[in-house]
Amino acid sequence: MATLATSRCADKHCPGERDSSSVQQQLCTSPLVSSDSVDQRLARQKAAQFLREAEKNRRQIEKLEKERTLTAQCRKNGWTDVPGELEEYEKVLEEERHAEKTNLQKQLVKIHNGVRKFQRQLIDVKPTPELIERLKEIMSEVEISINTLKEEQRSCFEELLKEERTCRQEIAAYEKKIENLSLAVKSHPKLPTAPTVKTKPLDRDLPAEVRALEAFLLKTGGPSGGWDQYDHQAFLKVWTKHSGQPAYRKEVKLYLPSKTLEEIEQHEDWHQELIYLQDRKREAIQRWKASKHQERQTRIQSQEEVEEAGIREKEAKSQVHQHRTEDERREAAQRLEEWKEEKRRKEKQEEEQRLAEEVQKRRRAKEERRRQLEVKLTVEEQLRLKREEEEEQGRRRREEEQREMDERRREAVKGIKRFTERDLQKVEAKLQEKQLREKEEEERQRRITAKLKEKVDSHISRDPSRLTRPTKGWEERMKHIGPSGGGPVLQMFHRAVPTWRQGL
Repeated sequence: MATLATSRCADKHCPGERDSSSVQQQLCTSPLVSSDSVDQRLARQKAAQFLREAEKNRRQIEKLEKERTLTAQCRKNGWTDVPGELEEYEKVLEEERHAEKTNLQKQLVKIHNGVRKFQRQLIDVKPTPELIERLKEIMSEVEISINTLKEEQRSCFEELLKEERTCRQEIAAYEKKIENLSLAVKSHPKLPTAPTVKTKPLDRDLPAEVRALEAFLLKTGGPSGGWDQYDHQAFLKVWTKHSGQPAYRKEVKLYLPSKTLEEIEQHEDWHQELIYLQDRKREAIQRWKASKHQERQTRIQSQEEVEEAGIREKEAKSQVHQHRTEDERREAAQRLEEWKEEKRRKEKQEEEQRLAEEVQKRRRAKEERRRQLEVKLTVEEQLRLKREEEEEQGRRRREEEQREMDERRREAVKGIKRFTERDLQKVEAKLQEKQLREKEEEERQRRITAKLKEKVDSHISRDPSRLTRPTKGWEERMKHIGPSGGGPVLQMFHRAVPTWRQGL
């Protein structure tokens, strides 16, 4: 389980290492290009190797999770305490991983925001002392965050490595124990076995209570005491129902008619003995676990002492390396000071040369400005004369245009007067023509009105009897009717009289 936790944590922390390494590559720049390129190449190689190992561990985890059938096997074999412990331990590991993942995401977000803030400060800005101080503060914050994250991850990995070493030692011990069991089975192939239960060889390393229970089961016929599994389950059901009271025997006799009372009492004694031995085994296992835990703590403490000794040795080596580095740094500082002195001397010579060139440049610029001023005055005089000439020409042109415009205006007035008189004549002619048409129209309307009045005022005689007289069509029809049609008419169908004709 610790190996699983280690591999999962390694797989989960992989993005954090990538982010932190990328942030460090963005922030940490050095003037020594060759050494930086070598360090970056080594860092990329380490990162690639770490990613390959993380991917390998992730695949191994998926394979182990798919093949994990320990819980089901334990439940089938009746080991109810082992699956519960494994499930609890798995829940604890899941909670720890979730909390660690949340913390890691928060730290990465903080680093990412710091880097983004640093990038925004570099967009379209002018280099000022305040900006440089602000950038230094941001860089220091990001660097502190990265170092804190790396330190936490290092301590976490160290803890996981310790747990992994402990688990490997325990697994090796269990593998050795299993090998001894298999060797014992091969060396004693003809052990007495019950017909319904597979026997297991006794292990001398196990506690006496565990060996006693296994021997009892071997001797009495397995977990069911030599009975059939169905009969044993029926017995347990009734015995549990009555809490072991003697009254259960009558009811169990109904379920097991093939068993005698003596056999039932013997099975009851066997079952009580089994319960007693199981309780002793459980207590022995608890004591064994406590002793193993104590041994593990002792082993871990000894390992920590060895690791502390190694750490002290590493610190001593690091101090020696630090002294050597300080000496090299002093030598580099001395060489740097010499280089700076040489650079200052060269800069001083260049400054003197630049000043001389600047004096020559100023003298040439002054001469050039004087020449340009003379040219400018000449050009301005020519422009002034040309401007005066153009103004005189413009004045003359405007006077000529004004005379032409006055002449055109007089001609336009004459033309307008002539057109106005012509329009007045046309308007009068049209008006007379319109009045004539109106008179003709009035005369025509008078004649039409007179004619209509003559027609309307004519006298028409009324003859009411014409309404009851038969029509020509009816008379023609009555001519063709023979003698048979001369009888009385019982009913005559005719059309309805309209309301406007009723009463006429």
